Amino acid sequence: RTLVAANNHAEVFAWNPSDTTNMQNDEPFRPVAKFRAHPLGAYLLHARISPDSLSLVTTSSDKTVRLWDTRTWQLTQTLSQHNKWVWDAVFSADSSYLVTASSDRTARLWNLRTGTPVRQYTDHDYAVTCVALNDSST
Repeated sequence: RTLVAANNHAEVFAWNPSDTTNMQNDEPFRPVAKFRAHPLGAYLLHARISPDSLSLVTTSSDKTVRLWDTRTWQLTQTLSQHNKWVWDAVFSADSSYLVTASSDRTARLWNLRTGTPVRQYTDHDYAVTCVALNDSST
């Protein structure tokens, strides 16, 4: 179990909601991890945990998408082919693909095994600010 919160200064905080060590003495609930996900001055715009719970994705005004290992909180991939802010990201059901939305007026489908874009969705007249994906077979 993991709970993640992020702020616009690109700081990520992660907690284990099952941890009860400080509940009896009224101490503050301390995060198990705290880190800067994007460079100082960049805005963190979105954070989401993958369906398999092994990755966290963050999107930013620095034009990148970053993937983090939720066991170690180490950076595993940076996807950097967007030309403007990246607003949103959503994982496929099997956590092997990611769709991103950007102010560059594109949405991109990424293969996370290779870190490369599989498809680019264009013809938007304005910034793409959110994406949704249903790749279930039912």
